[in-house]
Amino acid sequence: MESLTLKVGSLLVAAFLAFVAAAFAVDTGFAIHMWIVVAAALIATFVIANKTDFAALARFGAVRPDQSRYDDDPVRWGVIATIFWGMAGFLAGLYIALQLTFPALNLNFEYTTFGRLRPLHTSAVIFAFGGNALIATSFYIVQRTCRARLAFPGLARFVFWGYQLFIVLAATGYLLGITQSKEYAEPEWYVDLWLTIVWVAYAAVFIGTIAKRKEPHIYVANWFFLAFIITIAMLHIVNNLAVPVSIFGSKSYPAFAGVQDALTQWWYGHNAVGFFLTAGFLAMMYYFVPKQAERPVYSYRLSIIHFWSLIFLYIWAGPHHLHYTALPDWAQTLGMVFSVMLWMPSWGGMINGLMTLNGAWDKIRTDPIIRMMVMALAFYGMSTFEGPMMSIRAVNSLSHYTDWTIGHVHSGALGWNGMITFAAIYFLVPRLWARERLYSLRMVNWHFWLSTVGIVLYAASMWVAGIMQGLMWREYGADGYLVYAFSEVTSAMHPMYLIRAAGGALYLAGAAIMVYNVWQTIAGKTRDEKAMTDTPHDPEKDRPIVASTTVPAE
Repeated sequence: MESLTLKVGSLLVAAFLAFVAAAFAVDTGFAIHMWIVVAAALIATFVIANKTDFAALARFGAVRPDQSRYDDDPVRWGVIATIFWGMAGFLAGLYIALQLTFPALNLNFEYTTFGRLRPLHTSAVIFAFGGNALIATSFYIVQRTCRARLAFPGLARFVFWGYQLFIVLAATGYLLGITQSKEYAEPEWYVDLWLTIVWVAYAAVFIGTIAKRKEPHIYVANWFFLAFIITIAMLHIVNNLAVPVSIFGSKSYPAFAGVQDALTQWWYGHNAVGFFLTAGFLAMMYYFVPKQAERPVYSYRLSIIHFWSLIFLYIWAGPHHLHYTALPDWAQTLGMVFSVMLWMPSWGGMINGLMTLNGAWDKIRTDPIIRMMVMALAFYGMSTFEGPMMSIRAVNSLSHYTDWTIGHVHSGALGWNGMITFAAIYFLVPRLWARERLYSLRMVNWHFWLSTVGIVLYAASMWVAGIMQGLMWREYGADGYLVYAFSEVTSAMHPMYLIRAAGGALYLAGAAIMVYNVWQTIAGKTRDEKAMTDTPHDPEKDRPIVASTTVPAE
């Protein structure tokens, strides 16, 4: 009873303070955000006071799993949030791709312009879709590999809901024009402070669970999750150091200026890619690939070498984003050298993941989830070769500021991060909702092919557009003037933009199939369907032998 009173009292105090801040707000955007906080606090108060069982709602009538072993309610919520925000982010991405193709879609309305929707798309895909996937899978994996329940169950629930509030504040802020104009770090000072609180709670839950483990060994996936959590906290705090103009306003000024600010931003920006989109998802790979393949990691020693070399090298690579700028040449060279060195540990991890399938390669024909994992590793290897290559000054002089960079980023994000997340969702859903198997494996296969073709169209069109862009920008005539006007370059890229939009539409269609498949699985339905192609036949009964999709005991 005391705990309930404390929670409700804290929420009411938070609602009152947010109400006061809204009343004294010096700009409309800040006032709207404070009203959102008021609404969130009051809704949370109502839910807690009425003891609403959201865990039961998330299970949709499934048999309640044995809670004496693992606390999976936040994981279920995280899976649903991952799918929801993923669809929102993919849809926003397709719309802004169409805006670049058909500018009239900006609608001459400030809230729907490319400049407002572009950061909405990137944050929705990276932090909402990717962040929820990382939080959910880390809570799932750390419990299984440590043989221990989450250390602070109440705090784990705060992490989930607090992170959703961060996403809502950030997304609405972009539409309202509230931004500090830093790539991957657009939210203003008060949203950054809230995320810091949530992230510290996340670290406490994860590290606390490891501390109470019953398994003496810390599995390599947890090392990657630890690196991701700790490094992102450091990057977030340093890059977002700022002085607000008013505690009742959204505007702030960064602590750094000029080239120091640029260096700090790209130290953050590149390592957000390195630790949020790489280290965290590698943790997912090191757990889900062996589990789905039913094979041990190919080389545990290689996984440890992969970990230590990756986290040491990645942190130095940021300056390669600032070639040919006011940044000193030695710093640019440092970033380039460490970027090239990153190729080796990255490919070591890719090879380790692929070789885990030794003795199970036949599953690629019959298991589309394994197929997704293999494709994710292939795109991880390709992106981690292309990235170091693009950091070399001679290549960067052609590629930088062009759509080649866009193609590179999306081949990694859609191919590596997207595919491994989809595979993890397909792995988790039957287990979390106590279902015998997925609703449909053939729908997973459709999802795989739609996503793969979509990624190829997207990346290939941007590679062509980017290289063409770079070559046309640097073309000088005999008189020493540029040959092509900006409008001519833009016009030449129009067909490539159409192809990119088509690729994005295919990727979105694959994700929509996943939504239906997951929904039906949670509802307890199974689809009566033919076996996957290329399945061996039983010569006596002349019928396909389908690999079992029954979920083994954890």
